[in-house]
Amino acid sequence: MQTIPLTGSVVVTTPQDVALIDARRAIKMFKEVKVPILGIVENMSYFVCPHCGEKTEIFSHGGGEKTAERYGVELLGTIPIDPSIREGGDKGVPVVEGNPDSPQAKAFMEIAKKVAAKISVISLAEPASQ
Repeated sequence: MQTIPLTGSVVVTTPQDVALIDARRAIKMFKEVKVPILGIVENMSYFVCPHCGEKTEIFSHGGGEKTAERYGVELLGTIPIDPSIREGGDKGVPVVEGNPDSPQAKAFMEIAKKVAAKISVISLAEPASQ
């Protein structure tokens, strides 16, 4: 981080307390080295049963959102735990390509849009390189 210029950072966590401790440490570290924090993503946030559609919060709920509020950063979104995400990654076909209309792909795309918008704002605010 100190030798490569970074536009910003995205902190990824799960809702578990131990993961949130690491996320808070990452936020503090990025603030210390003056890397803008674009936001927090909560991965494995919930599971939707493919048979009945019931949503289950396996690893707790709301930790990413509470951490974002506590540190004044945006919760960029939540990603469900779903076998299709892993399967697509293993095959080299991300869920946004393999199943772009799925709720999982839509969650990733919404996060990507927010990150792109934040990077655009930061880039516009920086002086032009010579």
